[in-house]
Amino acid sequence: MSLPRFARLFALTLVLLLGALCALIYALTWQPQAREQAPSACNGQVPPLQPGQALKVMTWNVQYLAGKHYVFWYDLPGGDGPDERPSSEDLATTLDEVVRILLDEKPDVVLLQEVHDGARASDYQDQLALLQERLGDLYPCASQALYWKAGFVPHPHILGSVGMKLATLSRFQIARAERLQLPEPPSNPISHLFQLKRALLVSYLPIRGGGELVAINTHFDAFAQGDDTMQRQVAMTDELLQQLQKTDAPWLLGGDLNLLPPGQFEHLPPSQRGWYTADSELLALASRYPMIPSLSQANGSEQAQWYTHFPNDPAASGPDRTLDYLFYSQQLTPFSSQVRQHDTLSISDHLPVIGRFFLPHGQ
Repeated sequence: MSLPRFARLFALTLVLLLGALCALIYALTWQPQAREQAPSACNGQVPPLQPGQALKVMTWNVQYLAGKHYVFWYDLPGGDGPDERPSSEDLATTLDEVVRILLDEKPDVVLLQEVHDGARASDYQDQLALLQERLGDLYPCASQALYWKAGFVPHPHILGSVGMKLATLSRFQIARAERLQLPEPPSNPISHLFQLKRALLVSYLPIRGGGELVAINTHFDAFAQGDDTMQRQVAMTDELLQQLQKTDAPWLLGGDLNLLPPGQFEHLPPSQRGWYTADSELLALASRYPMIPSLSQANGSEQAQWYTHFPNDPAASGPDRTLDYLFYSQQLTPFSSQVRQHDTLSISDHLPVIGRFFLPHGQ
């Protein structure tokens, strides 16, 4: 075989192999649309919300039911935590604990983040289904939106499937839901296919007599330092909220925003500040909409009772910052709020935030 012919065959073989590799990667990963319908369902005849009723809302990052016995590889600034996954026993125990808290609090709407579905690190569980098995009588309605999914991730600490979603549980009717793709961190084309694709899960709860409550569940990026990802995620969220403000529809937004309230940055030890910016991107939302905790609560003399994050980093001896929030429209009248800390410190690295409101009385 002549050298030119061999070179052509070799080049063709490389092209075919590269094409096959690209096809395999594409098949193993997930490419959601910018805006799409999200799965939602109700079991049986579920009543709608009533005008003027009291509404109890909880947001909680349940850390895929892993519990607090670990320092995962991503928990340390250097990405060198010793643990890769929780044990099956801890997954079962933490599921029991999450169910216990929800049965005790009985919030009307629950916004959950980091709910696994088909991930190797959590025994391929469908964790929303596990919760519904235990809580179906209390929460007949649910909506969900994936924000990480791949059949195999070739990261040395993963080496298997991933699946993570936002899940909204409701005691009242959910008519429909949609998933809105949040801006993503910059990355190369291959890495982009495997990375998290964070989103807003927007659920619409009808109110008797007309109108609906818009409940938004989200989990902002956690590893976006050095670029403008957080600003872009905040800006997109703000744009949605401004659109809702113009319609006079009551709304609430809850989730793990991975953003400090302005003023808490200085309270963190220097080793922990690298995750955040001194001028928090949260201010763009906090200056426009009421929130739980309020800025005065998150920076006042009793700010510790509003901490929502207990890092898995051994340097942290307890909750030391606020990252989880409930924002709400002025059509909702708040009358109580809290971060449930006293018996949740061993369940997740985040603590549940609870707010109680009155819905508008209608026309």
